[in-house]
Amino acid sequence: MTDATQPTEPLVPSAPAPAPPPRRRRRGMWAAIWIAISLVALVVVYFVADGLVRAYAQNQVAAQIEQNFPDSVKGDVTAHIGGTSVIAQYLSGSFEQVTLDAPKLTFEGIPLSASVVANGVPADLTKPVSNIAGTITISQSSINSLLKLPGATGDLVLGDGTVQYDGTTKVLGLPIGYTVTVEPTAAGDSIDLQPTKAEVKAGGGNLDLSKLLGAVVSKPLSVCVAQYLPAGVQVDDVTVHPGEATIHLTAHDLVLSQDTLATKGTCS
Repeated sequence: MTDATQPTEPLVPSAPAPAPPPRRRRRGMWAAIWIAISLVALVVVYFVADGLVRAYAQNQVAAQIEQNFPDSVKGDVTAHIGGTSVIAQYLSGSFEQVTLDAPKLTFEGIPLSASVVANGVPADLTKPVSNIAGTITISQSSINSLLKLPGATGDLVLGDGTVQYDGTTKVLGLPIGYTVTVEPTAAGDSIDLQPTKAEVKAGGGNLDLSKLLGAVVSKPLSVCVAQYLPAGVQVDDVTVHPGEATIHLTAHDLVLSQDTLATKGTCS
């Protein structure tokens, strides 16, 4: 009788478990992470430092401008440096754009406000600024304190794009009063006042004053403003609204030093 039980085959050993990845990969990964963190930290530190330098530079620019004001100008200035990194701009030798605001200036005791946008401002303010565009806003009362038109017998009255003033003349020995309406236009170193209308006030009686009014309207006035501005600054535009006027100014290659700002222009 034979044994039906078959011999048991020996068990095949299982495959060995995969070896863990080498430590070098983990070290490389952690090194990359630390490098990335360090770079981010450096960028953050750079921008924080740049912000601090920007604030310091803005204060310095404003202080220098105030120190360079002529004796006739008083007031506080705030400065804002635009563009990208201030540190990079300083190292390049100039700032892309600097905005100066002085909302409460006085000129010879007369209140006004001013705003200036300067492009290509050198870090050394003894060197010229490439381009300057600014505005001066002045109230009607301040204009009347500063300016007296020849022939005007009263204050200037600012309207919507126009200026009115009263005048007087004599016809046949009689004093005749009139009111003139003019439109101001920029003329570089001056502002031209072109009469557009003239009306006779009380006192004309039955006289025909059409020739008088025609003569008044045909004579434009030129008001020199260069005498109030640093030499090289030009009037680019004039905007008049009821109660106030805004004068738009431009300049090129202007040095913002004390001597330059104190040197006034002249009219041709």
